[in-house]
Amino acid sequence: MTTIQELMAQKAALEKQIAEAQRAAKSDAITKVKALMAEYGLTAADLAGKVAAPKAEGGKKVAAKYRDPATGQTWTGRGLKPKWLQSALGAGKSLDDFAL
Repeated sequence: MTTIQELMAQKAALEKQIAEAQRAAKSDAITKVKALMAEYGLTAADLAGKVAAPKAEGGKKVAAKYRDPATGQTWTGRGLKPKWLQSALGAGKSLDDFAL
């Protein structure tokens, strides 16, 4: 009958063999990947799977919906209200007063 120490020694030897086999397999895989990359002209970025998003065509302009009659400044109705509109609304004017 084998002792616990003998079994532990066998386990350690097997774990060492497994680690060496994994290193060899990994090294072999890296060699194959590098050869394929060279053959097809691939880069690490190609392997990462990141595809460049198509660039926006200059951003779409949105037509102005509101205009300050005194200065001619406009606002599309998107984002924060400009200061000229905030002050006019604070003075009691309505948003409809500035609609185009």
